[in-house]
Amino acid sequence: MDEGHDGAVGELRAAYQVPESFGRTEYKPGELGQWDLWFPDYEIPVGHGQTAVLPVLVGVPCYSRFILARMIASKEKADVLGGHLGLVLELGAVPKMGVYDGEPAISVRRGKQLIYTEEFLRLKGTLGMGSIVLKKGCPERKGVVERANGYLETSFMPGRCFADRDDFNTQLSDWLEHKANLRVHAGLRCRPSERIDEDLAAMMTLPPVLPDLDAHRDLRLPADHWVRHQTNDYSVHPKAVGRRVHLHVDDQRVTVTLGTEVVARHDRVLAHHVTVTDPLHDRAREAARALAEAPKAKSDEVEVRNLAIYDEMTGAA
Repeated sequence: MDEGHDGAVGELRAAYQVPESFGRTEYKPGELGQWDLWFPDYEIPVGHGQTAVLPVLVGVPCYSRFILARMIASKEKADVLGGHLGLVLELGAVPKMGVYDGEPAISVRRGKQLIYTEEFLRLKGTLGMGSIVLKKGCPERKGVVERANGYLETSFMPGRCFADRDDFNTQLSDWLEHKANLRVHAGLRCRPSERIDEDLAAMMTLPPVLPDLDAHRDLRLPADHWVRHQTNDYSVHPKAVGRRVHLHVDDQRVTVTLGTEVVARHDRVLAHHVTVTDPLHDRAREAARALAEAPKAKSDEVEVRNLAIYDEMTGAA
């Protein structure tokens, strides 16, 4: 095919092909909230000499354009959905419908079938909220939150430094309260803070009982008395060795219980491949070893034990 013919076909295609276009959407108060994960181009110090790019969960009620955002620990289900619930509580009401990307914490697609995760069903069911999950390649359908992400990238991030995740969230919260939500929004021609009350009044109220979205796991504690969450190991009191314990991880802490007794409590570590040990657990292990290795008393002698060893073993010290 010659060049002239190619040019003619190109002109005809442009003339007859129906272009894709999008209308301007008008949002009603309380109707819709859009949610997304934004990854800032900044490595946050996470301790132990490490840094990491952590996700920020961003939510925007579409009528008011009031931005909510918080840096979370990871893309794991418990962190994404726990962060989502935290932002809804911060908002103080529930939009009637949420719009999402196909994040694994929310749903998976098998062919044409959309399957929600059990944890997300628990969240949206308790809140009474509807949901729309967009297919890949449709970012313009949640343009409200996408523009908020861009605004955060260009207006919040430049020139800032952060000591850790808590510092990031403190600075972000202050900026949202005193700058972002007080600015005159170009599309609305008013401030989001001037519309949020009307938006909230039309939303659903929060339920009296909230869902538990933390990470939970039951396991039998091995002789190596550490439990693993993600890539990190946390020590447990050795009295629980060989028994079934319950691991509970929230945004800030790792807790292990034996029945109703807490046998480990640690601050959660966001670095990777770290071993966290409570000195009490080390001392209890050494006390148990010393007791096991102590020489046996002769049959005609009565041995007097050091009772402090038992205190170390049981955690009563």
